[in-house]
Amino acid sequence: KTPPLSLSSSSSSSSSSSSRKNGIDIVLGGQWGDEGKGKLVDILSQEYDVCARVAGGSNAGHTIVVNNTKYKFHLLPSGMLNPHATCVIGNGVVVHLPSFLNEIDSLLQHKGFEDAEQRILLSDRAHLVFDFHQHVDGRLEARLGRNKLGTTKKGIGPAYASKAQRNGLRVGDLQDWPYFESRFRSLCQHHVRAHAGLEIDVEQQLAFYKSIADRVGKMTTDTIPYINHAFETNKRILVEGANATMLDIDFGTYPFVTSSNPSVGSVLTGLGVSPTKLRGIYGTVKAYCTRVGEGPFPTELDVQDEASPGYHMKTIGAEYGTTTGRGRRCGWLDIPQMKYSSQINGFTCLNLTKLDVLTGLDTIYVGKAYRDGDGNILEHMPANLRTLEGVTVEYEALPGWKEDISTVKTFEDLPPQAQAYVLRVQELIGVPIRWIGVGPNRLDVIDRGEGWDLNHS
Repeated sequence: KTPPLSLSSSSSSSSSSSSRKNGIDIVLGGQWGDEGKGKLVDILSQEYDVCARVAGGSNAGHTIVVNNTKYKFHLLPSGMLNPHATCVIGNGVVVHLPSFLNEIDSLLQHKGFEDAEQRILLSDRAHLVFDFHQHVDGRLEARLGRNKLGTTKKGIGPAYASKAQRNGLRVGDLQDWPYFESRFRSLCQHHVRAHAGLEIDVEQQLAFYKSIADRVGKMTTDTIPYINHAFETNKRILVEGANATMLDIDFGTYPFVTSSNPSVGSVLTGLGVSPTKLRGIYGTVKAYCTRVGEGPFPTELDVQDEASPGYHMKTIGAEYGTTTGRGRRCGWLDIPQMKYSSQINGFTCLNLTKLDVLTGLDTIYVGKAYRDGDGNILEHMPANLRTLEGVTVEYEALPGWKEDISTVKTFEDLPPQAQAYVLRVQELIGVPIRWIGVGPNRLDVIDRGEGWDLNHS
């Protein structure tokens, strides 16, 4: 029999990791992505020496508003906004170099980022996403028809497939041109044979990559000794997670998932560090729940009906994807999902975002349990999607609030109903909520600080 969800690992990791003087801190998504990880990373990164990405590719996206200027990050860590931080793209990331360079060029247009390129380190082991990977991604999605996965069509899955098939190319290969050219031609032939009608202008592509080889080479390095040396010399290191646990290819709602592991394990495999170096594991969760693309969503609400709380969440929360622009599906906060995510990642504390979006709702619900067709409570997250789609959610109702909370700076100054909501969510998940997002700007966050736990909240 599968044991019930237990959060004991989260509690123990909190006490042991917090006492460590130095270590790698991690911001991870606890739901289906778009939780607001980048905003917390932006706030935290001002105190860190190194900010890193470890998995995924340009399918991720963070939008940060600074002095009314919007910055959109896809491959670059949003820690780029700290002018003193070195930003690392780890070996677990797949990199589409045209998009990567465009993102850098866009950043260079803003005042204060003139040295941005000198602060970026790109792992020589990171695999490359090519344009034909993106074409194949779109073709495979179209072929699925009504059973589509909801991919971003950024070529991430096909690039990871090339990595697994061991015929892919890595960033460092670009510095050995004869080797790169030979491998590239072979990879193109493989894809043309595998996908009827696919056309690749091989010579044009090779000319492009030859033209950027020097520029990319100046950013390319072996990031494994770099990051471990940074740890050993007491540099402060922050990992910016992409996507989220429920999109994890192993732990998420497979097959409606991404092609990597955006849970805590990817920090080890995508950066090249040991688990003993990890310290704070910060789970990010919206005060409600959203999802882009296909797949089951137990607490989903109607986002079309103007009278629905789902419509309120989508419009007030501006729920549109940074990378795709697609409207997000919205629903109530899913506690079984968050317990599962906490169990996998061992969150030491939580970042609860967009609490302000719930302002104005008379009653707020949280989904606190799943029941199967026989009315039995499910004690674990089902792997079978038909089981998950068939669950009935048991809700708990909490009173809403009407007051504007966007300028609130302390937990005690929140309306009593908002405080009660935060504390109840914290109790149900079993992990302390440290940060609370109360508005769209980068500093609209309450920090409850360190040194307290569930027994003293």
